[in-house]
Amino acid sequence: MAGIYLHIPFCKKRCIYCDFFSDTRLHWKQKYLAALCEELKMRYAELDGAPVQTLYFGGGTPSGLTAEELNSLWETMAALFPLSDCEEITLEANPDDLTPAYIAMLKHTPVNRISMGVQSFDEQDLIFLNRRHTAAQAEEAFIHCREAGFGNISIDLIYGLPGQTMEGWKNNLERAVALQPDHISAYNLIYEEGTALYRLRESGKVTECRDELALDMFDWLINRLTAAGYEHYEISNFARPGMYSRHNTSYWQDVPYLGLGASAHSYNGTCRSWNVRDIPEYIRGISAHVFAGEKEQLSENDKYNDMVLTALRTRWGLDLKRLESRFGTDLKRYCLACAQPYIESGKLSCKEEILTLTRSGLFVSDGIMADLMKVDD
Repeated sequence: MAGIYLHIPFCKKRCIYCDFFSDTRLHWKQKYLAALCEELKMRYAELDGAPVQTLYFGGGTPSGLTAEELNSLWETMAALFPLSDCEEITLEANPDDLTPAYIAMLKHTPVNRISMGVQSFDEQDLIFLNRRHTAAQAEEAFIHCREAGFGNISIDLIYGLPGQTMEGWKNNLERAVALQPDHISAYNLIYEEGTALYRLRESGKVTECRDELALDMFDWLINRLTAAGYEHYEISNFARPGMYSRHNTSYWQDVPYLGLGASAHSYNGTCRSWNVRDIPEYIRGISAHVFAGEKEQLSENDKYNDMVLTALRTRWGLDLKRLESRFGTDLKRYCLACAQPYIESGKLSCKEEILTLTRSGLFVSDGIMADLMKVDD
């Protein structure tokens, strides 16, 4: 199996925290989409005949695409592989784009999963984050999607905002749970260099949430969502049973994927590649049938490190038998030796040769995974 990611970078305005590649120059959209279709034709053979089981439209703001623009993408894909074989087709959407008319249009497309960027149900949070929608619009959009028959809806939330209180975060979660989404992704706010949020912090205009409070919020997130019947299947992701994001899960389970569009990343098991992070340059490259980007051949240590990083993020953990089968006994011993202090301290569990993060290990997962990695000699 394989997955395809299509990057739609266009946004009407930028959120202050976002470091994903996006662009507000909407006049490039038609040429960009034509190049995206051409790249798909050029590179589809890289999947080497693997059936495409997941499609993911990420951004940027994919819900900014019109019916005609989406149709051009569907037609290109349908000429290459049967869309009916795709188990999951996700479209990221801003709540204010999801009008009843737009939702009705989407029901006549192959899209069967909507990932809605809610971020917060607090009006002041939304203003601070420079979001385009209100809390009421987010709730209305969700209800309209349900009424239209979408049975797989995910919502994104952010916690750890400057000035956010535990009471405010609890209220966010209650409003989210009341909607009964099938999937919830919740992320601690990160100050990425180059973003407006980073500049605000550096200039002293905002103060980061205290680490202790952010950890308390994460702790409450886990408690509240598991009590509501959600399975905590990845550090930042929760789903009702059987409703995991299949596309994102494939990333964590070493499944090859093809990333199309400016800045999109691809992986085939032995090599990583990524497209140029510039729309005009991307279009020029595709027009000339030249790959405008970079490639990296993975060493054995790179592959081992990728397995550690992705597997430990999930509830399924790191299978040491599989690790040994792929990389040999020496790397398995190395991994276990590095893991041993965390097993003894209760931050990692090792049962039936499966390493998993414990509840206390989740809070320091980045450090644990870094300590299990191996650098090239």
